Amino acid sequence: MLSLILITGLLAFTSGKPCDTEANREPYLSLNKNLLRSLETPEGLPNPSVHLALRLSNYHNLAKESEHLNRLNNYLHNNLQSSLSNCQPVVGLMALYSLALKSSCYDQNTITFTVSEKSETLLTHLKKQMEQEKEHIVFTHRPLTNYYQYSLGVLALCVNGIRVNNHVSNKLIKAVENEDFKHGDSESIDTYAMAGMALQCVKNAGSHVQNAAELNTALSKIKQKILASRRTDGHLGNEFSTGLAVQALLAMGSPFAEYATSMEAMRISARNNIYHNPMAISQILPALQLKSYLAVESMGCLNESDTLVLEPIDPVVVVTSQTKVTVIVEVVTSSGAAAVYSVDVPKDSSLLDALELLKTTYVGFTFETEPSLWGPFLSVVNGEQARQSDRRYWHLSSDGTPLSQGVSDFKIEAAQKITIKNTSY
Repeated sequence: MLSLILITGLLAFTSGKPCDTEANREPYLSLNKNLLRSLETPEGLPNPSVHLALRLSNYHNLAKESEHLNRLNNYLHNNLQSSLSNCQPVVGLMALYSLALKSSCYDQNTITFTVSEKSETLLTHLKKQMEQEKEHIVFTHRPLTNYYQYSLGVLALCVNGIRVNNHVSNKLIKAVENEDFKHGDSESIDTYAMAGMALQCVKNAGSHVQNAAELNTALSKIKQKILASRRTDGHLGNEFSTGLAVQALLAMGSPFAEYATSMEAMRISARNNIYHNPMAISQILPALQLKSYLAVESMGCLNESDTLVLEPIDPVVVVTSQTKVTVIVEVVTSSGAAAVYSVDVPKDSSLLDALELLKTTYVGFTFETEPSLWGPFLSVVNGEQARQSDRRYWHLSSDGTPLSQGVSDFKIEAAQKITIKNTSY
């Protein structure tokens, strides 16, 4: 046994993984603190993805993490209860909640939901949600929600030690085989990454022996898709999908050489303050510390470093730019009809600010948003809906290039044309 430990240690030492130097540590420590600060000014529901990232970190502020866990068990729990009572599919949010609880070593058997006067545990409801998703795929060839949430459900069940039904995992394998992970016209690297972690967990559990060859083929294809998405700057897909993509490569046991440039790309983006949305940080932070969501499976929550202290920061004074830039906004409905608007906005305004200004400038322009873990989600424009529940969304692009950020995060730095198109997925 001792010789095996020594050999394993030597292999790890020579694997080419980076040392945890001060230069490598600085970006993720900064992101860790920013994520912790986001808990001080909560907006909307407490985010289980944020909690999961804080728990997977090497550094902790246990008091703040405990406080956030309490908020999850109150506000998020109540939100999920309401959704379940109204028969709304919530597999993704429920899966993230389960992973967050698991990361805190919380007894999930004490978390229950009541539907039709019957009280059952969180994991029982998650299994039922996955069965509903699977049945929907059987009849419509797509999940009730989407394959990203479906993958999250498989992952959450698996890391909690619950055997994933072969019929459930087979649907994910077939989706990989058929290349069904699309978002509009583009392949979703986020979905491939989440599916990779989910299926790797299933493989590690040894519960899919009947289709071992198909499982291995799917994992190989996922890895190929992720590596093929690498940009010249090292990011996989884009700046905001790289975290999950690296997590997937880590989970699948890829050699460091395959994600080294992507690690450096994330560090550079972190130093350039690209990641300021808490949801984005929550996916990047584990990857920067060479961890994936599969690490939740073996967490013991013992002897943790309670050393993360937030230094006081000076209040940020927001100065509105005197420089104005012209934004052309084109709205394309599902029928193909287009309407074009123009507005001058202060430089560095968010797209949401620009839309608000348009709303006050043009009587015929209206819009609505829905809350999401990523921030406001554009749901209605000029009276036409494109809600997530309808499998439609408003595709946003700037001068023909798809936006990788939401309406509240994308900053307008120069004159440009924004196209808002009602798209199905």
